[in-house]
Amino acid sequence: MRGMTTLLAHPERDEIRITAVLHALADPVRLQIVRALASKEEGISCGVLDLGVTASTLTHHVRTLREAGVVRVRPQGTARISSLRRSDLDALYPGLLDGVLAARQ
Repeated sequence: MRGMTTLLAHPERDEIRITAVLHALADPVRLQIVRALASKEEGISCGVLDLGVTASTLTHHVRTLREAGVVRVRPQGTARISSLRRSDLDALYPGLLDGVLAARQ
């Protein structure tokens, strides 16, 4: 059984594309996730957020953010902890995250 110990694929910094990042950030639910992660450097289990979506929809949104290079997801016990890839995004696209996070909700 593969389970939670399976490592998830993440793009390397040089593989992160602005089109994928912008697509990931364009969804209101994914933007809520990014806003929540921005204040938690150590990361959080996105399942604790009250986003008004089903578990499978939440999984889809986190996967989209991970595949775009916006978040890093790591197993921790039976949970998956997501954290914002701020240093990678700031290095590639200076000011992008700050602008997105400062935008009115």
